[in-house]
Amino acid sequence: MSLLRSLIQLLSLALLAWIVLSYIVVFGRVPWDHPIRKAYDFLSRIIEPILRPIRAVVPPLRMGGGALDLSPLILIFGLQILSNLLR
Repeated sequence: MSLLRSLIQLLSLALLAWIVLSYIVVFGRVPWDHPIRKAYDFLSRIIEPILRPIRAVVPPLRMGGGALDLSPLILIFGLQILSNLLR
């Protein structure tokens, strides 16, 4: 049980890091060979396959000319609920 909760906690931290890095990469215009970009790409390979099914069910929230992807928020809530159920 505690191993599974630790994995959920690690995935939650990886997701939060991926969210922060995504803003840095997009708005900071980070070059392709920068370590921040490499960390973002590594985390994307882990996080994106998990977010894909959520995105298939929950479309982005349209706001003017842009859209807000709610799938990371839904995943964080889901991981927290799963972690609390394992207590």
